[in-house]
Amino acid sequence: SSGRETIGRVAAGAIASKILNQLGISITTYSKSIGNVEIDYNKLDKDNILKDSLYMPDKEASAKAQELLKEKIADTDSVGGIIECVVKNMPAGVGEPVFEKLDANLAKAVMSIGAVKGVEIGDGFLASKSVGSKNNDPFFSENTSSGPVIRKSSNHAGGSLGGMSDGSPLILRAAVKPTSSIAKTQHTVNTSGENAEIQVLGRHDPVIVPRAVVVVESMTAVTIA
Repeated sequence: SSGRETIGRVAAGAIASKILNQLGISITTYSKSIGNVEIDYNKLDKDNILKDSLYMPDKEASAKAQELLKEKIADTDSVGGIIECVVKNMPAGVGEPVFEKLDANLAKAVMSIGAVKGVEIGDGFLASKSVGSKNNDPFFSENTSSGPVIRKSSNHAGGSLGGMSDGSPLILRAAVKPTSSIAKTQHTVNTSGENAEIQVLGRHDPVIVPRAVVVVESMTAVTIA
């Protein structure tokens, strides 16, 4: 299952992104974590995403991740990570409350990417450790120059309520597994059904995450479009 397959997804995502941009919808995607190295939201620099080889918005975290990857290369091993995708200016009401839920369609689209083993919207799995009084997103009315506007005081739901966008930033994360093709000796079974050992030779990335950032963004764009 080669990453080269995703070229069609990215081509379609480029077109979808142009359509969304005309509607004022923007998507920002980056590496949230690589291995056990995670970005600090207080040190976010979005301009660094496309300048950084790991597509991390936190320069300090990127430097630590680079060192971690050097260690893994020397150890002929690999690591995984998390990709975060933030969609802004989504109009409320995109999606459907039962069979075509926005978050369900996004989850299917992103899970269809090779190496992605998990998808979460908003607080995701953290919500399972919360309580209703904290996890709920209270609504309030705010007076603006164009009249009263209903907003949320928090966004634990990640921009999707009842299967539809609620007008808040849509927050999606994809968990990417470690690269499976590693040079370290591993156990397997040969074509005769006998126990054997294998070493995958050739050039292999110690992490897939940076390669998949644009793919996650593309699948998100296609789904929303």
